[in-house]
Amino acid sequence: MGPLCHGYNKPVFSNGIRHDRFGRHCPSIGKRKLPRSLLGLAALKNVEPEAAVPLILKVIDDANDNVRGMAIFALGVKPTAACLPVLVRLLETESDYSIRAAAAGALGYLGDVRALEPLLRTFYEDTEWLVRFSAAVSLGNLGDVRAYEALVGALDSPEIVLQQAAIAALGEIGDLRCVDKLLAFAQAEDWLVRQRLAEALGNLPTPKSWQALQFLTKDAHPQVATAAAIAQKSLEGLPLP
Repeated sequence: MGPLCHGYNKPVFSNGIRHDRFGRHCPSIGKRKLPRSLLGLAALKNVEPEAAVPLILKVIDDANDNVRGMAIFALGVKPTAACLPVLVRLLETESDYSIRAAAAGALGYLGDVRALEPLLRTFYEDTEWLVRFSAAVSLGNLGDVRAYEALVGALDSPEIVLQQAAIAALGEIGDLRCVDKLLAFAQAEDWLVRQRLAEALGNLPTPKSWQALQFLTKDAHPQVATAAAIAQKSLEGLPLP
């Protein structure tokens, strides 16, 4: 499987390559040799976006998916005017679903609200669950309430991972209208769904959220109970409508 995103095997910059080694590895970019290309990308960690992005773009269509995945991720965290159109192109035209998923994830890191419409189209139209999952998470990262209806609709998805992504994204957006719909998952069979619910409710200050978190602190799964306790602390002192 190709590169994933949003914490699921997402590519990261190596901490072992310092900025002063940039000159040593930079020439390897674009030569299609996997180790050197990856080292070249990693060496850009501390390089300013305007200098780094032209080099990243040299391998954005590399034959190796690992190189492409890391380059796509790098565009998401090195924002320049060139990044958005490249990522949207990959999202909308790439035949490899793992690359589309990586592009969707990078658009979330980029944080440009102009990505909202392409992400929404992808969420509705792409046939691969991984791409739709990545788009849903990125819609949450954008925090734009215009994604509300799409995400609420995803709560009814038969694919549990999409339910998880939608719950988390609705929490990020913070629109209190979703609370009643989210509470239906308080006794979901999948403990990861319940954990995502607890985390989301920590961003949704209502009396019902607090009551649900009280219930979830007694969950049989320790990670759910811990997430609920942390979420409750985040609500302490906040006015509850």
